[in-house]
Amino acid sequence: MKKIFFLLLFLAATYSYAQIKLQGVVRDSLKQPLELASIVAFNQETKALESYGVTNELGNYSLNLKKNVTYKIQISYVAMKILEESLEVKEVDIVKDFTLQPENSLDAIELIYEMPVTIRGDTVTYNADSFQNGSERKLEDILENLPGVEINEDGQIEVEGKVVNKLMVNGKDFFDGDTKLASKNIPAKAVDKIQVLRNYSEVNQLRGVTNNQDNVALNIKLKEGKENFWFGDITLGAGTSPDDELYLLQPKLFYYTPKYSINFIGDLNNTGELALTRRDIRNFGGGFRSPSRSSGTSINLGDNSLNFLTNQNNAVEIENQLASANFSYAVNPALDLSGFVIFNSSQIASRETSFVQFPEEFTERNNNERSNQGLVKLSASYQPNFSNQLEYDILGRISNDRQRQNLFSSVIGNTNQAEEVTPYNINQSLQYYYTLDEDNIFSLEAQHLLKNEDPFYNAVLEDENNEYDATAADLGFDSSLDTYNIGQNRRIKSNQLDAKLDYFHILNPRSNLNFTLGTILSSQEFNSNLFQFLNDGTTFNPTPTINNGLAVNDTQYNFTDVYFGAHYRLKTGKFTITPGFSLHAYGNKNTQFGATYKDNFLRLLPDFETRIQFKKSESLTLSYNMRNQFTDVTRLAQGLVLNNFNSIQSGTPDLQNALSHNVNLIYSSFNLFNYTNVFARAAYSNNIDQIRSSTEFDNVIRTNTFLNSAFADENASLSGRVQRTFGKVRASVNAGFNYSKFNQFIEEERSVNEAYTQSYTPSIRTNFKVAPNVTLRYRYSISDNNQGGRKTQFITTSPSIDIDAYILKRVTFRTNYSYTNQATSNGPSQSFQTWDARLSYRKDRDAKWEYEINATNLLNISSQVTNGENGISVFTSETFIQPRFVTFRVVYSL
Repeated sequence: MKKIFFLLLFLAATYSYAQIKLQGVVRDSLKQPLELASIVAFNQETKALESYGVTNELGNYSLNLKKNVTYKIQISYVAMKILEESLEVKEVDIVKDFTLQPENSLDAIELIYEMPVTIRGDTVTYNADSFQNGSERKLEDILENLPGVEINEDGQIEVEGKVVNKLMVNGKDFFDGDTKLASKNIPAKAVDKIQVLRNYSEVNQLRGVTNNQDNVALNIKLKEGKENFWFGDITLGAGTSPDDELYLLQPKLFYYTPKYSINFIGDLNNTGELALTRRDIRNFGGGFRSPSRSSGTSINLGDNSLNFLTNQNNAVEIENQLASANFSYAVNPALDLSGFVIFNSSQIASRETSFVQFPEEFTERNNNERSNQGLVKLSASYQPNFSNQLEYDILGRISNDRQRQNLFSSVIGNTNQAEEVTPYNINQSLQYYYTLDEDNIFSLEAQHLLKNEDPFYNAVLEDENNEYDATAADLGFDSSLDTYNIGQNRRIKSNQLDAKLDYFHILNPRSNLNFTLGTILSSQEFNSNLFQFLNDGTTFNPTPTINNGLAVNDTQYNFTDVYFGAHYRLKTGKFTITPGFSLHAYGNKNTQFGATYKDNFLRLLPDFETRIQFKKSESLTLSYNMRNQFTDVTRLAQGLVLNNFNSIQSGTPDLQNALSHNVNLIYSSFNLFNYTNVFARAAYSNNIDQIRSSTEFDNVIRTNTFLNSAFADENASLSGRVQRTFGKVRASVNAGFNYSKFNQFIEEERSVNEAYTQSYTPSIRTNFKVAPNVTLRYRYSISDNNQGGRKTQFITTSPSIDIDAYILKRVTFRTNYSYTNQATSNGPSQSFQTWDARLSYRKDRDAKWEYEINATNLLNISSQVTNGENGISVFTSETFIQPRFVTFRVVYSL
C-alpha cells in the first residue's frame, strides 16, 4: 500500500513538473477585474479541451498546459464578447492578461466549446462529459468526479459539506427528491449537465426573505434526444454460490417529455445488491418537513417498528424484491401533478456471536427476518400567478414485518423469539403562499399525521440455568412449567396536527420582519399487556410483585403548543443577521390508572443567526437556538413493557421536558481558481433536565425507569474536509472530533459517561482520461470511553484501494480492496479483509449490449468483527456474511 501511495505521489510530481503554467488577469474595457470569467484551452492539433479555469475575485486565472503545444484560448463572461486567441506554448511559464469588450450585438452567439464548470449566481453547472473517462455507468460515478461533491457512507450526496436535500431531473422531482435512488440508478450516458443549486428555496416567493444557506439541491439535465423517449437499462444476471443458485433482474427505465415523465426501478435478486435498504425506505419521508421545525419545539412520537438486528450489508442470505414508479404531469402551466409508489420485500438470514462485558455474557444468535413495505404518495402544485401558490401532498405507508430469532446465552441458555408488526401511517401536508404586494407575503403550512403501530412479542425461554426465575417471579409468571413462554401485545395510536401562519413584511431591499403564529396538537393512545402461554394452550395474565403490580397500560397522552414568533433579517455589507424569538404556551396531560397528570407553562425560546459572506463562494455562519424537547407516550406509561425478554421498562407519568442550548459554527469555501474546497463545522449542545433511564440489573436482565436528570449533559464536535486538485490528482482529508458527556444511573448510583472520538481519513485519487485511475484511502479512528471508572479504547485502521481502468474503449475493470484492523485496550486486535471486482465489455460507449462478470468477497471471508460500547456495556461482535459470489450479467441499454 505504501509503495502504491508513493508511486502516485511520484507520478503527480512528474506530471506537475511537465506542465507549463499560463496565468494572468482578465479585465473589462474599464480595466476592472472580472470575477468568475471562464477560460479554456483547446489543443489546436487534437481539438481536445486540455485545461480550464475560473477567475477569482481579483480577476486572476491560472492554467496548466503542456510544453511545445499550440492552444486556442477562449474566454467568456456574461454580457461580454467571447475572446479567442491562438497561443504557442514553449518551455517556460507564461504571464498574459486579457481584456474583454462589451457585447452590444443582439445576434445569437454560437459557443463552440462546453465549459466544464460555469457559475451563475448561486448555480454551479458541471458539464458531465468533462468529468467522465468512459467507465462511468450511473450518476454516482460522475458525481464522485466533481470537485466539491462527495457521496458519504450512507449513500447521500454532499456538496461543499452539506447534504443535498432534493434531486430533480429536468426540473422535476425524482421520487420526491430522493438522492440515493437517483444516484444509483440514472444512467451516466443520459446526463448532460449537473446543476448545483445553492441557497435553494422551493418557494420562489420566500427566496428573498428566508435564510436558505444550508439548502442544496441538484438538477440533472438530460442530453438532447433523451427528452422524448424511453432510456435506461435492464440487467439480467445469474451465478452460483456454495449454498444456492444466484439470480438478478434489475430493470431501470425512464421516460421524459416536457409535459410528463415516468420512471420505473425494479430489483429482484438474492445476491444482496439492494437499490434501497429497509432503513432507506423507513426513512423515506416523501419530502415532508414539519412546519414547526424552526419553532424551538421538538416532540417525539416514538418509533415502535421492529428493531431489526441485521444490517442488510452483513447477512448470510438476502433475497430482495423492489418495484417502484414515479410520475410527474404538467396538466397546464399552472397545475402540476406528481407521485410515486414503492413496494419492497426482503427476506434475510443472519448469524452473529457477541461477547459483552458488564454484565459478562457470551451470545450466539441466528435470525430470520421478513419485511414487506409499501409507500404511495400523490402531490399537486397549483400556481395560477406569481402571487398565489398552493401545494398538497398525501403519503400513505404500510408494512408487514416479522422476525424470528434463536438466541443462545451463556447465562440464560436457549431462547426462541418472535416479533411481528403491521403498522400504517397517513401523512398529509398543505401549503399556501400569497404575495399581497411587493412588501407583504403570507405563508400557511399545515401537516397532519395519523399513525397506528401494533407490535407483538413472544419469547420461549428454556432457562437451563434457572437464571430467569427471579425475573419471572418479579413479573408474576407461573414458574412451575419447564419453559417460560411469554408474550406481549402493544398498540400505539398517534394523531398530530402541526400548523403555522407566517407574515413577512419587507422593510427595504436589505431587511424584513417575520411574524409567526403556530400550533402543535398531538394525541397518543398506548395499550399493552403481558401474558404467559400455558401448556394447555390457554394464556395467563400475571400480576407482578414489582412496579406496584402494574402489568398493563391504557394511557392517553395529549400535548399542545401554541406559539408566537418574531424574527428580524438584516443584510449589511458582508453580514446577514437574523435575531428572533418564539413565545410558547405549553400544555401536556396524560391519564392512566384513574389518575391525571398535567403540566402547563410558558417558555421564551431565543434564536440567532449571523452569516458573513466573505466572497461569493466563501462564508462563515454562526447560529444559536434554544429547544424544548418532549417525549412520547411510551416513557410516560407506568405499566411494565418488554422491549425484550431481558430488557424491561416502566414509564414515569410526571416526566418534564428537556431543554437544550445549541451553538453551530460553519465555514465553507468553494474555490475554482485553485481547485480548493474547504468545509468545517463546530457544534456544541448543553442539555438540561434531559430524560435519562435508571437501570437495575438482575444478572444480564435489566429493568429501566425514566427520570429527568438534574445534571446537564454536553456534546461538542468538530468536523471538516479539505480537498485540493493538483492537475490530474485530487487529494482530500476528512477529520472529525467528538466529545460527549452524559449522566447515567445504574443501581441507583450516578456515574458520568465520557466519550471522545477522533477520526481521520486522508485520500488521494487520480482523474486521467485514458490511463487507469486509482483511489487510495486510509481511515484511522480512536474512541476513548470512560464509563464511570471503566475505561476502554478502540483503535480502527482501514487502508483501502480502488482501481478503475477503461481499456481500449471497450473493457472496464473495477476492483476495490480494504483491510480493517481493530485494536482494543483490553483484548487482542482483530482484522478482516474485503475484495470485490467487476470486469465488463461493450463494443463502444454507445453500444446497446454490455457483458459483465461480477465477483464479491473474493477472499471468501466468513465474518466481520466490530468492537464498541453502548453507554453501559462494552462488546465485541462477529457478524457472518455472504460467501464468495461470482455472477455473469448482461446489460441492455435502451
